[in-house]
Amino acid sequence: MNRRGTVACVGLDPVLERVPAAVEASDPAERLRRFSLEIIESVADTVACIKVQSACFERLGAAGSAIIDELLIAASDRDLPVILDAKRGDVGVSAAHYAHAAFVRSRPPGWITVNGYLGMETLEPYLMHGGVFVLVRTSNAGSGEFQTLRLEDGRTVSEGMADLVASLAASRRGPSGWSDVGAVVGATQPDEAAVLRNRMPGVIFLVPGIGAQGGRVEDCQPLCGEDGHGAVLTASRSVIYAEPTAGDSWQSAVKAAAMQLAEQTGNVAGLR
Repeated sequence: MNRRGTVACVGLDPVLERVPAAVEASDPAERLRRFSLEIIESVADTVACIKVQSACFERLGAAGSAIIDELLIAASDRDLPVILDAKRGDVGVSAAHYAHAAFVRSRPPGWITVNGYLGMETLEPYLMHGGVFVLVRTSNAGSGEFQTLRLEDGRTVSEGMADLVASLAASRRGPSGWSDVGAVVGATQPDEAAVLRNRMPGVIFLVPGIGAQGGRVEDCQPLCGEDGHGAVLTASRSVIYAEPTAGDSWQSAVKAAAMQLAEQTGNVAGLR
């Protein structure tokens, strides 16, 4: 964040049908590979990190898993931190297997997204390897069906999860004052997000939903904290599918969109 002067994160979740025609390859996996590597090259010097949506690659089987490894290496070579967006959640030894699969690589990601609704102890295997972002209040349209339900004590389900995350994070804060236990809090419910910010001191927010889902960068200022390090503001489709102007390449359009996101989020966080 400090090196790049921004809290921008680009979500790498490619859909084959939207890959630019200029990315030529007869094999679908190779098209996604080339597209994804070009995005990393286009944004690496601009944003604070990238978020790799594992499902987009895992659907391709072994070829997709190999692409994830190659993306992690490419990002590491460019000094670009990676969040693996896998939303894992299971108990006991199964969680340990998922954690091993996510992190035991030649170039592991720094963080993984996880589902904590099976209990906080299920997160321990992941924290042996790296940081976690726990689902608290997600950005999808149907999230309120469950996450806004009221508990007996009056808190919402998401507020109850926030309190559990805050308790776990309090024992894992580093010298910066921030923990390696983070929270996924969508930009699409800014009023709720501000309430959750107060419930989770020292917890970095991964904030999806900016751009195509309707979340606004300017609404995220309260989430960033006094030092500007409290939130990672994420956009995916609005960056990776940016439309090039006449005569420009699709890579130039992606780079321009990433630079705009970086500037906006850096200003909101007070890092520029």
